Amino acid sequence: MLPAMGFGGAPLGDLFTRITDAEAQATLTAAWDAGIRYYDTAPWYGRGQSEHRFGRHLYHRPRGEAILSTKVGRVLSAPANPATFDRGIWAGGLSFDIRWDYSYDGIMRAYEDSLQRLGMNAIDILIIHDLDYWHHRTEALVSAYLSQLATSGYRALAELKARGLIRAIGAGINEIGMIPRFLDLFDLDFFMLALRYTLGEQGALEKELPLCTARGAGIVIAGVFSSGLYATGPIAGAKYNYADATPEQLDRARRVDAVCRRHDVPLAGAAIQFPLHHPAVASVIPGGFRPEHVTANLELMQRQIPAALWAELKHEGLLPEDAPTG
Repeated sequence: MLPAMGFGGAPLGDLFTRITDAEAQATLTAAWDAGIRYYDTAPWYGRGQSEHRFGRHLYHRPRGEAILSTKVGRVLSAPANPATFDRGIWAGGLSFDIRWDYSYDGIMRAYEDSLQRLGMNAIDILIIHDLDYWHHRTEALVSAYLSQLATSGYRALAELKARGLIRAIGAGINEIGMIPRFLDLFDLDFFMLALRYTLGEQGALEKELPLCTARGAGIVIAGVFSSGLYATGPIAGAKYNYADATPEQLDRARRVDAVCRRHDVPLAGAAIQFPLHHPAVASVIPGGFRPEHVTANLELMQRQIPAALWAELKHEGLLPEDAPTG
């Protein structure tokens, strides 16, 4: 059973903003002191940086009190030329190249490497990471990696769970259409759905979430603020789903924000609570890279939101009529 709110680890990999180790540790200390006990990270976040930072913090905490998830599908290795290596979206992070690998050996290697980066000998949850078109682009590659996972890699996950080395198996999904394909092949405990069931967009409501409910697969929502726009509001430079928000996306957020203001509710408060109304959604995992981000998120979770706000959003066509809000 997951708590309603966890802590997402991408910002501690220096996503868009470079932070110091001291800032990372202060943020994690604030989360722990506030009672947050579910932490999610991945080898991809800062190309190993996020896992190192989580490990240095959680190493000093009672292991039995924390729920920790990380991800498999990428294996890190030293680049051919570290001096000219491009870290991509990571403002800082580490200079490690990635290799996609959903095979038995690749998943075992990723799991064991994560144990060492984290500095601990147990991980609670492993998540199959980014096996979708967002990253692999073509049907040929997506099908090939699904086949590799089905014929080889999933056996590693099943063995780890059977041996009690992990407690649950999930899949991290960034787009509509992949959840049904996964459920056709695997008996997963849950999905970590990023960006696709938020105050910004609700495409998963039509097929994905009902299917998860029918199959007994839970949902954890990542990217609950759509990479920033539904936290900051429609300001200059706001990000939406990892890119600069378009004029249309800014205008929609402006309309949603106006409704929230009429009900004296922060836009971010509506954003963080909205997904949790769906019965399939177990948890949201907003991140942060300063202690005040943690404090603000906890306050937003506790904010009372009147039913009239959700009703007005539906009346204005900003939420589907069948979106659960009560």
